[in-house]
Amino acid sequence: MHILVVGANGQIGKHLVKQIQENGDQARALIRKEEQADYFKELGAEVAIVNLEDEVEAIAKAAEGVDAVVFTAGSGGNTGKDKTLMIDLDGAVKTIQAAEKNNIKRFIMISSFDTSREAIQAAPESFAPYVVAKHYADEWLLNTDLDYTIIHPGMLTNDPGTNQVKLGAKVARGEVPREDVAKVIYTSLNNDSTIGKRFQVVGGQTPVEEAIQSVK
Repeated sequence: MHILVVGANGQIGKHLVKQIQENGDQARALIRKEEQADYFKELGAEVAIVNLEDEVEAIAKAAEGVDAVVFTAGSGGNTGKDKTLMIDLDGAVKTIQAAEKNNIKRFIMISSFDTSREAIQAAPESFAPYVVAKHYADEWLLNTDLDYTIIHPGMLTNDPGTNQVKLGAKVARGEVPREDVAKVIYTSLNNDSTIGKRFQVVGGQTPVEEAIQSVK
């Protein structure tokens, strides 16, 4: 499988590209800066340098010839509301449109743990714009004909992956290693039962492959 990883230089993205390459598939890492490329080239991944604030056509060109797209980009915690809007919402929508332009059906979105209207109302003022952006990016994807999966991870950590998670439509809030989120993404790509599904994921005691097979 040939997979475009959008936001590849993020921590989840790096884990995902590594897992793709180690399992015999081919990743194309979409990154923003040339100086970020060496890590991915050393893994044998392809590299596409595109700013998500560019037009849809630039992202579409980077997506040519792939079988699936994973959106794991984010503006980061140190940016303002403007970047949250431009990356987490507009960048996500443009990536969806780029997939559609290339007739790429498979699309995985990494969202926030809870993007419901209730979560927006409950979010602290500083965090609410991020939840809003993720809410509407999710809604846009849900209203396409793409073979989507939306993954809602819990509080992300840099702990080593355990290959064990708990996932479901609704689970209690908790932490989850970024490495395990990457494994959930990769396993979802290889399991059609996750198409048209959205689920939350936190650390747990169920092996990732088994947890993914239980998705309903």
